[in-house]
Amino acid sequence: MSAHNAWIARGFADGVFLCVGSLQSAAGGAIIAHGEGRAAHDACVAADPFVVQGVVTAETYEIDPKRTVSALDFVKAA
Repeated sequence: MSAHNAWIARGFADGVFLCVGSLQSAAGGAIIAHGEGRAAHDACVAADPFVVQGVVTAETYEIDPKRTVSALDFVKAA
């Protein structure tokens, strides 16, 4: 768990992770990330110790935000 938490801390330190949390009903976890290309994102996810050890299988969903609150305007495509 400490290696996974260190991986999460790096995601925040790199400015890529915006939010990390648990899915309800103990259904796993979720990360909202922004600011890197798909290849870099996939490499980051593949480096998660939970993924490396086969503890989890990661799924990535890309979104194209159309409307946000003003605090999240930066996530909309330029």
